[in-house]
Amino acid sequence: MGLRQRALAAVAGQLGRPHGLVGRGVAVLLNRGNRPAVAGAVDAAEATAEKSVADIGFGGGLGLDLFLRRVGPQGTVYGVEVAEDMLTRARARFASQIEAGRLRLVNGSLTALPLEDGSLDAAISVNTAYFVSDVDAACAELARVLRPGGRAVLGIGDPAAMARLPFTAYGFNLRPIAEIVATMENAGFMDVEQRRLGEVAIAHHLLVGLAG
Repeated sequence: MGLRQRALAAVAGQLGRPHGLVGRGVAVLLNRGNRPAVAGAVDAAEATAEKSVADIGFGGGLGLDLFLRRVGPQGTVYGVEVAEDMLTRARARFASQIEAGRLRLVNGSLTALPLEDGSLDAAISVNTAYFVSDVDAACAELARVLRPGGRAVLGIGDPAAMARLPFTAYGFNLRPIAEIVATMENAGFMDVEQRRLGEVAIAHHLLVGLAG
């Protein structure tokens, strides 16, 4: 593997699992670059006061912040993340919310959520599906942890646009949107809706489904 390929692979690795000194900068960039998609996902989740919600693969923590504002002091926000460095960063940033019991941070992934069955009213996961090899298992896990009628929101960059980025050739699973919608439906989600976010650097889709 040449120097350019190693550099692109390193970028892809940091996006999938930010770590180390570079990961700190990546977390800031994720919050900035993903803001429209994360904010759109939180809006689509339609969380209200006193609800229990989760941001799965929260990265820089923007979704945690937005959800905490939505559900208020009587609600509960779960942050699920595979990257230990992002968990450490979030524990420092949200120390008071954690102490108050409003925020619970746990290590886990889309295919192995450390959450109880039917424990959530809504869950979002933005720009994480690329790093999941078994999307069927991921959708099944989302369905498991949501209460009947709970909302799941997957934020995904447009596959064609993502394929033009040089680093996505290294470890990214770019699937057609229709395939992911079908997988959500097979997992039991009803009325799966596809929303397109246009005012972003890379076009994104929000896939919104209701748990059966």
